[in-house]
Amino acid sequence: MSPLLNRLVPQKKRMPADDLRDAWERAERLLQYAEHHEARWFWETDAKGRLTYLTPSVQETLESFGISTIGSLLSDVFVFDQSDIERARSLTFHLVSRTPFSGYAVRGRKGLSECSWSISGQPWIESDGGFRGFVGSGEDLTQLRTHEDEIKRMALADSLTGLANRQRMEHAIAQLLHSPSGECRPIALLLLDLDRFKAVNDTLGHPTGDILLKQVSQRIVNVVGDAGIVGRLGGDEFEIVLPSETDRRRIDYLAAAIISSISEAYSINGHTITIGCSIGITLAPEDGVDSETLVRNADLALYSAKANGRAAFHYFEQEMLETAKRRKQLEDDLRSAMTNGQLCLAYQPVVSTKSEQCVGFEALLRWEHPLKGTIGPAEFIPVAEEAGLIEALGDWVLRTAARDLSEMPAPVRVAVNVSPIQFANPSFPAKVMNVIAEAQVVPSRLELELTESVFLSDEETSEQMFNALKNIGVRLALDDFGTGYSSLAYLKNAPFDKIKIDQTFVRGAIDSANRNAAIIKAIVTLADTLDMETTAEGVEHQDELPLIRDLGCSHIQGFVYGKAMKKEEASVFLSQHRDRVPAIGYKVSRSDRAAVLQSAKIRIDKRLFDVVIRDLSASGLMLEFDQEFYVEGNEDVTVSMLEDQWIPGKICWRAGSKIGVNLDQALEPQEIGRLSS
Repeated sequence: MSPLLNRLVPQKKRMPADDLRDAWERAERLLQYAEHHEARWFWETDAKGRLTYLTPSVQETLESFGISTIGSLLSDVFVFDQSDIERARSLTFHLVSRTPFSGYAVRGRKGLSECSWSISGQPWIESDGGFRGFVGSGEDLTQLRTHEDEIKRMALADSLTGLANRQRMEHAIAQLLHSPSGECRPIALLLLDLDRFKAVNDTLGHPTGDILLKQVSQRIVNVVGDAGIVGRLGGDEFEIVLPSETDRRRIDYLAAAIISSISEAYSINGHTITIGCSIGITLAPEDGVDSETLVRNADLALYSAKANGRAAFHYFEQEMLETAKRRKQLEDDLRSAMTNGQLCLAYQPVVSTKSEQCVGFEALLRWEHPLKGTIGPAEFIPVAEEAGLIEALGDWVLRTAARDLSEMPAPVRVAVNVSPIQFANPSFPAKVMNVIAEAQVVPSRLELELTESVFLSDEETSEQMFNALKNIGVRLALDDFGTGYSSLAYLKNAPFDKIKIDQTFVRGAIDSANRNAAIIKAIVTLADTLDMETTAEGVEHQDELPLIRDLGCSHIQGFVYGKAMKKEEASVFLSQHRDRVPAIGYKVSRSDRAAVLQSAKIRIDKRLFDVVIRDLSASGLMLEFDQEFYVEGNEDVTVSMLEDQWIPGKICWRAGSKIGVNLDQALEPQEIGRLSS
């Protein structure tokens, strides 16, 4: 008797034959209905676990793929689903211990590996207590599992590129890191960020940006291949995980190949697009043993790669984390400083080369930290930009400078630096107007200094901003000219009143061996042609003043006329120097010097002396005699330092046993290196 039909037939003793026949027919009808019209099938085994019955449709499907059914062990026909491994283990226990089970996942073998079923069963025990085998049923879960897998795939995949999303990558990292023994397995994690991608979205639109992201993702996948898992975390940020990878040479090669591939030009909708890529790399377990730590450290390495020129890859170093902590502390302190009155302005004089009078000041932001003392803008301005504080800082500087300007005598001007973020804000002209109205100053006494980076925004928007500011009546100055893009198109279109020549060109201009003076002259000629003033920044030495005047600069700013001072000191400065500002900087420019201890010879008026070189620069020496020696200043000499090479010069000072010598010909860097090594 079939155990399946036996379970469906009422088990009553001494049942009449007709009733028994009706019961068997009813059981057969119910079984046929269930097998043909429901997503359920039935099976039975003998005491040894071999199949003795299997719903015909399922049997035919399996055997069409070469899978033997009747007479085969149940475990040879179906594969326990490894995704449900814990229950699969307990199923083995049920089969051996002859206890019921329900809802266990199995899959087909060979070509049916994508099929999924759920099986249930219970032991078939005769009335005498003898074990005859198992009877049970199965349910086709293939369609349900496919639907679930699709939902899971959609939940764990990036909708734009099809790559793994952030959640999937976190899960993958966690799985790859932790071995069954609990030890952290090695992996390499690469965090990628596209360079200049925002400009593509801003200029060509987000649809073009989306197409670009798809092409970028495909290039990354092509380079990585089977070596790792590629995911998109969102925006233009991607992530790569390399399982069990520890060889930095292979990682270097892969990172360089990714940067090279992504940097090749793209052609999208008739546009040729070129972008770049920066990569931060962390290695487990040395850089972290969990996903959160590894990603954080990779982000720090990525920040370092971007800060050092982009289109590069950097590995995480512990110092990066310490630097990040210091920056975070600096950011927190800066937020506190903005509300606790720790910020102040210092004013550096700007002097006319013709009248030598102070015509204005540049307002420089200073931070008086209660514990660290004065912190310069070079240290905290980048932090303010990253923290989103720069616009609030800029507004404070503008208001404070205008208020201080109202207390200075006309026509003295004050110049204020304006960040690109301030300039890009459509409400900036309105803020300037409000500041001028509140301070009640003539607009032309306020000068706004802009760097070339303001031109990187939309050209039409920039032009509108320039026109709005000029309509207010403020002056505009182009700051740090020559250090950025220096496109002449900027000067053609932007209504600047002044060009500020960066101090990198001013320093060393007096030295005939470099071209700085020629560059300054070219900038001045260009500015004069466009009816613009010029300010030479960073002038420190008095012997530079005649050169700057001869080159045609209209204004000078630098330590040669004094350091930046507080508002009260600036008022005293103006009252003391109404007619002329005296130069107070060092009288003579001098090159960088190196301390040395090197024997040499000097010939003075046909007399030869042994001396020791105490320090030297490209243009001069400090020599020491073995005893105090009298010598006239400005006396011609020759000095032998290397291989009996004699260099002419002139004594410029004397102090005891030491003298200073200006050389008639500059030393080459390699000569300085040999003498100072």
